[in-house]
Amino acid sequence: MEPIRKAALVNATIVEIGQKGSLDVTVAQIARRAGMSSALAHHYFGSKEEMFLAAMRQLMTVYGAEVRGAIAASEGPLGRVRAVLIASFSPMNFRRDVVGAWLNFWVLAQSVPAAKRLLAIYQRRLHSNLMVGLRPLAGARADGIAAGLAALIDGLYLREALKLGAPDGAAAVRMAMDYLAAELAKGDA
Repeated sequence: MEPIRKAALVNATIVEIGQKGSLDVTVAQIARRAGMSSALAHHYFGSKEEMFLAAMRQLMTVYGAEVRGAIAASEGPLGRVRAVLIASFSPMNFRRDVVGAWLNFWVLAQSVPAAKRLLAIYQRRLHSNLMVGLRPLAGARADGIAAGLAALIDGLYLREALKLGAPDGAAAVRMAMDYLAAELAKGDA
């Protein structure tokens, strides 16, 4: 039962924080959404912060699996970069509660070393995945383009957190691909 209960708490954490739009939720609220007592939630995780970090690890695991699957199905360097972008804005990763969790994760990483380490891991993996596709396309400019795409991904998540309506992953991918096309068109200039 422990893995099932932990998974329920992780999912409840994502939903509660996503709906609230902040980390200003209680363990009791998370536990209630998961259908268990706050004492049991504390038993499994110890604190709300640990629950949230577990939730972010879960989101990153799902994201990583989507990236790997999309890359495996891609063709060529441009296809690889596009695959990373599609995974970044997929319906599983670019939904309201997940976007809200990311926004709060960036805030938490400013003051909690464990969150900062986890964010750094995500950023390194994203950069690495982009670089494999960008090196053959952009040569020496690949690093700067990868940084720009990563910033655009983060910025689109931030904008999504602040707007109303359903997330539009396809529009986000188009915007990122337009940026990439413009950067690649610059060549060595």
